[in-house]
Amino acid sequence: MANQHFLPSILQDQALYLGGGGRIPPYRVPRPYQPWLLDRGSLTRRLIQASAGDFAVKLLRQGHQRATDHEREALQLEQRSWPFLREVALLCQRQPWVFARTVIPTETLQGPARALTRLGSKPLGAVLFNHPHVRRGPIAVYRLNAARVSREFAGQGIIWGRQSVFYLYDKPLLVSEYFLHACPMYSHPVSGSE
Repeated sequence: MANQHFLPSILQDQALYLGGGGRIPPYRVPRPYQPWLLDRGSLTRRLIQASAGDFAVKLLRQGHQRATDHEREALQLEQRSWPFLREVALLCQRQPWVFARTVIPTETLQGPARALTRLGSKPLGAVLFNHPHVRRGPIAVYRLNAARVSREFAGQGIIWGRQSVFYLYDKPLLVSEYFLHACPMYSHPVSGSE
């Protein structure tokens, strides 16, 4: 499955994909969601802990594809570029808790970073948070309809997500993580005022 072209999982109307105004300032993120959405540490580690170790990565698709307008802007990519995209479901207790999408520019995949195209069912977080030459940019938080993110999870309705640019050897890759309703983040009631 590696390095093959695939149909985009997001809707064709790219204005809907994150660029449609769903970005939330950190102070507006409901308090019960903040530990999940604003934490700069490893989401993989948090999921393993929350699921008592019952964690797996399900590779949905990967390969070179055009990025969305929003992704190209975040990574400063040219319109004609074909970065490497990887989409996975992070399963806890055999349920998808998180849908993750990673966009890696071709220039980032030089040298040892090329191994990122061969992760398979290994979590990206295990690589990023254990690598001495990785730094994370700011976290952007979004509230959006799951149908804007992936056909697989369109029935989820409104979900929360976050996005960051990581720098591996000072070269960027974009990681987007969308929290599905099975995730315990949603187990805390949120009032309308939060």
